[in-house]
Amino acid sequence: MTRAPRLLVVEGNTPSARARQAQFMGLTYSEAYADVLRDLAPDAVVDICFPTDEGANLPDSGGLAGYDGVAITGSSLNIYKGEPESMKQIELAQAVFDSGVPFFGSCWGLQVASVAAGGTVVRSKQGREIGLARKIVLTDAGRNHALHEGKGPSYDAPAVHTDEVGMKPDGMTVTATNAFSEVQAAEIKHGKGTFWGVQYHPEFTLDDMAAVVARYGQILVDEGPFRDLDELNRHAEDLRALGKDPARKDIAWRLGYDSDVLETGRRLTEIRNWIEKLVRPSMSARGRL
Repeated sequence: MTRAPRLLVVEGNTPSARARQAQFMGLTYSEAYADVLRDLAPDAVVDICFPTDEGANLPDSGGLAGYDGVAITGSSLNIYKGEPESMKQIELAQAVFDSGVPFFGSCWGLQVASVAAGGTVVRSKQGREIGLARKIVLTDAGRNHALHEGKGPSYDAPAVHTDEVGMKPDGMTVTATNAFSEVQAAEIKHGKGTFWGVQYHPEFTLDDMAAVVARYGQILVDEGPFRDLDELNRHAEDLRALGKDPARKDIAWRLGYDSDVLETGRRLTEIRNWIEKLVRPSMSARGRL
Protein backbone atom coordinates (compact mmCIF):
# COMPACT_ATOMS: atom_id res chain seq x y z
CA MET A 1 0.00 0.00 0.00
CA THR A 2 1.35 3.43 -0.98
CA ARG A 3 1.95 5.69 2.01
CA ALA A 4 0.46 9.19 1.97
CA PRO A 5 3.04 11.98 1.72
CA ARG A 6 3.53 13.98 4.90
CA LEU A 7 4.11 17.67 4.18
CA LEU A 8 5.04 20.57 6.46
CA VAL A 9 4.05 24.18 5.77
CA VAL A 10 6.25 26.79 7.47
CA GLU A 11 4.31 29.98 8.21
CA GLY A 12 6.54 32.96 7.46
CA ASN A 13 4.57 35.61 9.33
CA THR A 14 4.36 36.85 12.89
CA PRO A 15 1.08 36.45 14.85
CA SER A 16 0.12 40.11 14.26
CA ALA A 17 0.74 39.86 10.52
CA ARG A 18 -1.25 36.62 10.38
CA ALA A 19 -4.19 38.27 12.11
CA ARG A 20 -4.19 41.11 9.57
CA GLN A 21 -3.94 38.70 6.65
CA ALA A 22 -6.81 36.62 7.98
CA GLN A 23 -8.87 39.81 8.35
CA PHE A 24 -8.52 40.55 4.63
CA MET A 25 -8.06 37.08 3.12
CA GLY A 26 -10.13 34.93 5.46
CA LEU A 27 -7.16 32.60 5.96
CA THR A 28 -3.55 32.97 7.00
CA TYR A 29 -0.87 32.33 4.39
CA SER A 30 -0.08 28.93 5.90
CA GLU A 31 -3.73 27.84 6.03
CA ALA A 32 -4.22 28.80 2.39
CA TYR A 33 -0.95 27.13 1.38
CA ALA A 34 -1.94 23.93 3.18
CA ASP A 35 -5.26 23.93 1.31
CA VAL A 36 -3.42 24.25 -2.02
CA LEU A 37 -1.17 21.30 -1.14
CA ARG A 38 -4.19 19.20 -0.16
CA ASP A 39 -5.89 20.05 -3.45
CA LEU A 40 -2.80 19.07 -5.45
CA ALA A 41 -2.11 15.96 -3.33
CA PRO A 42 -5.43 14.79 -1.85
CA ASP A 43 -3.69 11.88 -0.14
CA ALA A 44 -1.25 14.14 1.71
CA VAL A 45 -1.15 14.80 5.44
CA VAL A 46 -0.27 18.48 5.90
CA ASP A 47 1.04 20.04 9.13
CA ILE A 48 1.79 23.71 9.85
CA CYS A 49 4.50 25.18 12.07
CA PHE A 50 4.98 28.76 13.32
CA PRO A 51 8.67 29.61 13.76
CA THR A 52 7.99 33.29 14.54
CA ASP A 53 5.93 32.44 17.60
CA GLU A 54 7.52 32.60 21.03
CA GLY A 55 8.09 29.12 22.42
CA ALA A 56 7.35 27.42 19.09
CA ASN A 57 8.45 23.78 19.13
CA LEU A 58 10.28 23.50 15.82
CA PRO A 59 11.51 20.22 14.35
CA ASP A 60 15.26 19.69 14.05
CA SER A 61 16.84 17.89 11.09
CA GLY A 62 15.95 14.54 12.67
CA GLY A 63 12.31 15.52 13.13
CA LEU A 64 12.17 17.00 9.66
CA ALA A 65 13.31 13.67 8.24
CA GLY A 66 9.85 12.38 9.11
CA TYR A 67 8.39 14.65 6.42
CA ASP A 68 8.40 14.13 2.67
CA GLY A 69 8.37 17.81 1.78
CA VAL A 70 8.60 21.24 3.44
CA ALA A 71 7.07 24.41 1.94
CA ILE A 72 7.55 27.93 3.28
CA THR A 73 5.05 30.73 2.68
CA GLY A 74 5.41 34.40 1.94
CA SER A 75 5.98 36.92 4.72
CA SER A 76 5.92 40.63 5.50
CA LEU A 77 9.33 40.37 7.22
CA ASN A 78 12.61 41.62 5.74
CA ILE A 79 15.64 39.37 6.18
CA TYR A 80 18.20 42.19 6.08
CA LYS A 81 16.71 43.67 9.25
CA GLY A 82 18.06 40.68 11.16
CA GLU A 83 14.98 40.28 13.35
CA PRO A 84 14.80 37.17 15.57
CA GLU A 85 11.66 36.03 13.73
CA SER A 86 13.64 35.95 10.48
CA MET A 87 16.71 34.30 11.97
CA LYS A 88 14.61 31.45 13.37
CA GLN A 89 13.33 30.72 9.88
CA ILE A 90 16.82 30.76 8.38
CA GLU A 91 17.93 28.28 11.04
CA LEU A 92 14.93 26.10 10.25
CA ALA A 93 15.72 26.28 6.53
CA GLN A 94 19.29 25.19 7.26
CA ALA A 95 17.87 22.22 9.16
CA VAL A 96 15.65 21.36 6.19
CA PHE A 97 18.70 21.36 3.90
CA ASP A 98 20.58 19.18 6.44
CA SER A 99 17.67 16.72 6.55
CA GLY A 100 17.66 16.20 2.78
CA VAL A 101 13.88 16.63 2.64
CA PRO A 102 12.62 18.32 -0.58
CA PHE A 103 12.04 22.02 0.06
CA PHE A 104 9.84 24.59 -1.73
CA GLY A 105 9.22 28.28 -1.18
CA SER A 106 7.21 31.16 -2.59
CA CYS A 107 8.60 34.72 -2.43
CA TRP A 108 9.88 34.96 1.17
CA GLY A 109 10.51 31.22 1.01
CA LEU A 110 12.97 31.69 -1.87
CA GLN A 111 14.70 34.46 0.06
CA VAL A 112 15.01 32.43 3.27
CA ALA A 113 16.39 29.39 1.43
CA SER A 114 18.88 31.59 -0.43
CA VAL A 115 20.25 33.08 2.80
CA ALA A 116 20.29 29.67 4.52
CA ALA A 117 22.48 28.43 1.65
CA GLY A 118 24.89 31.37 1.92
CA GLY A 119 23.35 34.08 -0.26
CA THR A 120 21.92 37.49 0.58
CA VAL A 121 18.62 39.35 0.23
CA VAL A 122 18.37 43.05 -0.62
CA ARG A 123 15.64 45.62 -1.08
CA SER A 124 14.77 45.88 -4.76
CA LYS A 125 16.03 49.05 -6.43
CA GLN A 126 12.82 49.07 -8.46
CA GLY A 127 10.50 49.21 -5.47
CA ARG A 128 7.48 46.94 -5.16
CA GLU A 129 6.46 44.34 -7.73
CA ILE A 130 2.76 43.85 -7.11
CA GLY A 131 -0.22 42.40 -8.95
CA LEU A 132 1.53 40.40 -11.61
CA ALA A 133 5.19 39.69 -12.17
CA ARG A 134 5.18 40.35 -15.91
CA LYS A 135 7.09 38.74 -18.75
CA ILE A 136 8.89 36.15 -16.67
CA VAL A 137 11.11 34.13 -18.99
CA LEU A 138 12.79 30.79 -18.45
CA THR A 139 16.56 30.74 -18.56
CA ASP A 140 18.46 28.15 -20.59
CA ALA A 141 18.61 26.03 -17.44
CA GLY A 142 14.92 26.61 -16.74
CA ARG A 143 13.63 25.49 -20.13
CA ASN A 144 14.47 21.88 -19.39
CA HIS A 145 13.96 22.00 -15.63
CA ALA A 146 11.21 19.87 -14.09
CA LEU A 147 10.13 22.81 -11.90
CA HIS A 148 8.65 24.54 -14.96
CA GLU A 149 7.46 21.56 -16.99
CA GLY A 150 4.23 22.58 -18.73
CA LYS A 151 4.68 26.29 -17.99
CA GLY A 152 5.87 27.69 -21.31
CA PRO A 153 8.92 29.87 -22.04
CA SER A 154 7.31 33.15 -20.89
CA TYR A 155 4.48 33.87 -18.47
CA ASP A 156 3.00 36.20 -15.84
CA ALA A 157 2.38 35.24 -12.20
CA PRO A 158 0.78 36.77 -9.07
CA ALA A 159 3.37 38.68 -7.06
CA VAL A 160 3.94 41.08 -4.19
CA HIS A 161 7.43 41.84 -2.92
CA THR A 162 9.91 44.63 -2.30
CA ASP A 163 12.88 42.35 -1.52
CA GLU A 164 14.82 39.99 -3.78
CA VAL A 165 17.85 37.73 -3.87
CA GLY A 166 21.06 39.78 -3.92
CA MET A 167 24.19 37.64 -3.88
CA LYS A 168 23.29 34.22 -5.17
CA PRO A 169 24.43 31.29 -3.02
CA ASP A 170 26.72 28.58 -4.30
CA GLY A 171 24.52 25.79 -5.60
CA MET A 172 21.84 28.09 -7.01
CA THR A 173 20.65 27.64 -10.57
CA VAL A 174 18.43 30.49 -11.75
CA THR A 175 15.58 29.03 -13.81
CA ALA A 176 13.43 32.11 -14.49
CA THR A 177 13.96 35.87 -14.60
CA ASN A 178 12.30 39.13 -15.64
CA ALA A 179 13.11 42.82 -15.93
CA PHE A 180 12.21 43.42 -12.27
CA SER A 181 14.19 40.68 -10.51
CA GLU A 182 17.05 38.60 -11.86
CA VAL A 183 15.96 35.64 -9.72
CA GLN A 184 12.28 34.89 -10.31
CA ALA A 185 12.72 31.14 -9.86
CA ALA A 186 15.60 28.91 -8.88
CA GLU A 187 16.87 25.57 -7.70
CA ILE A 188 19.29 25.50 -4.78
CA LYS A 189 21.36 22.43 -3.95
CA HIS A 190 22.86 22.79 -0.48
CA GLY A 191 24.00 20.25 2.06
CA LYS A 192 21.92 17.13 1.60
CA GLY A 193 18.91 18.99 0.23
CA THR A 194 17.32 20.41 -2.88
CA PHE A 195 15.15 23.51 -2.87
CA TRP A 196 12.83 24.67 -5.66
CA GLY A 197 11.38 28.14 -5.31
CA VAL A 198 9.85 31.17 -6.97
CA GLN A 199 9.85 34.89 -6.20
CA TYR A 200 6.17 35.08 -7.13
CA HIS A 201 3.07 33.48 -5.57
CA PRO A 202 1.59 30.65 -7.68
CA GLU A 203 -0.59 29.77 -4.68
CA PHE A 204 -2.44 33.12 -4.78
CA THR A 205 -5.92 33.25 -6.27
CA LEU A 206 -7.39 36.45 -7.70
CA ASP A 207 -9.35 36.84 -4.45
CA ASP A 208 -6.04 36.63 -2.60
CA MET A 209 -4.56 39.34 -4.81
CA ALA A 210 -7.63 41.52 -4.26
CA ALA A 211 -7.12 41.10 -0.51
CA VAL A 212 -3.43 42.01 -0.83
CA VAL A 213 -4.28 45.19 -2.73
CA ALA A 214 -6.92 46.13 -0.15
CA ARG A 215 -4.56 45.38 2.75
CA TYR A 216 -1.81 47.65 1.42
CA GLY A 217 -4.34 50.38 0.63
CA GLN A 218 -2.88 53.86 0.95
CA ILE A 219 0.68 52.52 0.66
CA LEU A 220 0.01 51.62 -2.98
CA VAL A 221 -1.47 55.05 -3.63
CA ASP A 222 1.61 56.69 -2.13
CA GLU A 223 3.93 54.46 -4.16
CA GLY A 224 2.13 55.24 -7.41
CA PRO A 225 0.35 52.13 -8.78
CA PHE A 226 -3.02 53.77 -8.03
CA ARG A 227 -4.02 57.43 -8.20
CA ASP A 228 -6.34 57.20 -5.21
CA LEU A 229 -8.18 54.72 -3.00
CA ASP A 230 -11.23 54.73 -5.25
CA GLU A 231 -9.12 53.46 -8.14
CA LEU A 232 -7.49 50.89 -5.88
CA ASN A 233 -10.87 49.64 -4.65
CA ARG A 234 -12.19 49.38 -8.22
CA HIS A 235 -9.15 47.29 -9.12
CA ALA A 236 -9.76 44.99 -6.16
CA GLU A 237 -13.41 44.61 -7.17
CA ASP A 238 -12.34 43.73 -10.72
CA LEU A 239 -10.05 41.03 -9.36
CA ARG A 240 -12.83 39.57 -7.24
CA ALA A 241 -15.26 39.59 -10.15
CA LEU A 242 -12.74 37.95 -12.47
CA GLY A 243 -11.97 35.37 -9.81
CA LYS A 244 -15.66 34.46 -9.65
CA ASP A 245 -15.98 34.33 -13.42
CA PRO A 246 -12.69 33.87 -15.32
CA ALA A 247 -14.68 34.08 -18.56
CA ARG A 248 -15.15 37.84 -18.03
CA LYS A 249 -13.11 38.87 -21.06
CA ASP A 250 -13.85 42.53 -20.46
CA ILE A 251 -12.09 42.50 -17.10
CA ALA A 252 -9.31 40.16 -18.23
CA TRP A 253 -8.57 42.45 -21.20
CA ARG A 254 -8.64 45.57 -19.04
CA LEU A 255 -6.24 44.08 -16.47
CA GLY A 256 -4.07 42.22 -18.97
CA TYR A 257 -4.69 38.84 -17.31
CA ASP A 258 -4.60 35.65 -19.37
CA SER A 259 -4.50 31.88 -18.93
CA ASP A 260 -1.19 31.99 -17.03
CA VAL A 261 -3.18 33.24 -14.06
CA LEU A 262 -6.82 32.52 -14.92
CA GLU A 263 -6.33 28.75 -15.36
CA THR A 264 -5.73 27.32 -11.91
CA GLY A 265 -3.79 24.36 -13.23
CA ARG A 266 -1.31 26.57 -15.09
CA ARG A 267 -0.94 28.97 -12.18
CA LEU A 268 -0.06 26.13 -9.80
CA THR A 269 2.38 24.42 -12.17
CA GLU A 270 5.52 24.89 -10.05
CA ILE A 271 3.97 23.62 -6.81
CA ARG A 272 2.40 20.63 -8.56
CA ASN A 273 5.70 19.80 -10.24
CA TRP A 274 7.48 19.98 -6.89
CA ILE A 275 5.08 17.41 -5.44
CA GLU A 276 5.04 15.09 -8.43
CA LYS A 277 8.63 15.41 -9.64
CA LEU A 278 10.59 15.96 -6.44
CA VAL A 279 8.56 14.96 -3.37
CA ARG A 280 7.07 11.69 -4.58
CA PRO A 281 10.25 10.44 -6.33
CA SER A 282 12.23 11.33 -3.21
CA MET A 283 9.79 9.30 -1.11
CA SER A 284 10.53 6.30 -3.31
CA ALA A 285 14.30 6.88 -3.15
CA ARG A 286 14.15 7.18 0.65
CA GLY A 287 12.06 4.01 0.95
CA ARG A 288 9.09 5.94 2.32
CA LEU A 289 6.41 4.57 -0.01
